[in-house]
Amino acid sequence: MTTAEPIRRRSALRLGGGLTAALTSGCAAGHQAPAPAPAAHSATPSPSPPAPAPAPRRLPGLPAEIGHGPRTGDRVALTFHGQGDPALASAVLKEAERARAHVTVLAVGTWLDEHPAMARRILDGGHDLGNHTLHHVSVNTLPEAAAYAEITGCADRIRRLTGSIGTWFRPSRTQRATPLVVRLAQRAGYPHVLSYDVDSLDHTSPGPDAVVATVSAAVRPGSVVSMHFGYRDTLAALPPLLDHLDRRGLTAVTCTELLT
Repeated sequence: MTTAEPIRRRSALRLGGGLTAALTSGCAAGHQAPAPAPAAHSATPSPSPPAPAPAPRRLPGLPAEIGHGPRTGDRVALTFHGQGDPALASAVLKEAERARAHVTVLAVGTWLDEHPAMARRILDGGHDLGNHTLHHVSVNTLPEAAAYAEITGCADRIRRLTGSIGTWFRPSRTQRATPLVVRLAQRAGYPHVLSYDVDSLDHTSPGPDAVVATVSAAVRPGSVVSMHFGYRDTLAALPPLLDHLDRRGLTAVTCTELLT
């Protein structure tokens, strides 16, 4: 595939007004197996840990579950569920960085077990790293103890690799967390659960043009977009999607940058 030329982005970014948790389309209950990656070297463990990830902190005035950021600004957040072949994941990050964009990665704990060097890759690129449960199961349907173990199990992996539990928690196989899962996430150290208001549907492998069209039709200032590593459609869609955002005067930033 071809890669996009670097896109000029403004350095002066405006923050907007208050936030709400208006949430729309749902996250798929079951994802297809990610496509095999193009030829590339797999990530290998690094001998030393990356710089510590920022620790979660409560953001005054924001709800326990956040679906989007300020609607009056010029920022959006692209978020990626972290699993699948690390070569594709690294290629997605490279495309974002080529366009001077930063993203948020919600990693599955077992994926970090298999590819621990991805923690360094994500943080060294200036991106957010967060928690998407240990096994990517339907966390809302689990008993309390099992759900808590899914959250803390992934948190433990992130802490071991980065020195903190990561910046955000997003429940797996759902767009919105149940009140119980919100409470469990807070008990585990995440003051806010991160949802989204735009679902790219990239995990359905609709083709890159469809991914771009779906996001472009729904995204607006403050949007949090749900995307996934491990799919070629996502990789191919990212350069034209970032170009579309740039033409609309929107800048892709991390969720931390969007919300603080």
